[in-house]
Amino acid sequence: METVVAEIRVCSVDDVKPGSAKRFDVDGYRLAVVRIGDDGWYVLGDQCTHAEASIAEGEVWPEECEIECPKHGSAFSLTTGEPLTLPATEPVPVYGVRIDGSDVLVEVPE
Repeated sequence: METVVAEIRVCSVDDVKPGSAKRFDVDGYRLAVVRIGDDGWYVLGDQCTHAEASIAEGEVWPEECEIECPKHGSAFSLTTGEPLTLPATEPVPVYGVRIDGSDVLVEVPE
């Protein structure tokens, strides 16, 4: 069975600087939008699965394609959402993302 998705506009490309992450709350979703370079865009659920913390406030590791939770240091893959270091053991959600002009659009379940 195929999952039905909708696209929502989350922000402008200028809202997230290369090499950084920023939190956006849109349509009931708490999202961490991560930008690596000019064309590398990733969107994850913004709540660490270990503790209540915004992973968008963590350090982005462009070479590893990871982001670190600022609270306890768990690293998450930007491509899969899987935790790569403890203490987190559960993945964060990963969302499809595309750029349309200057808009950052994210695919969410309907």
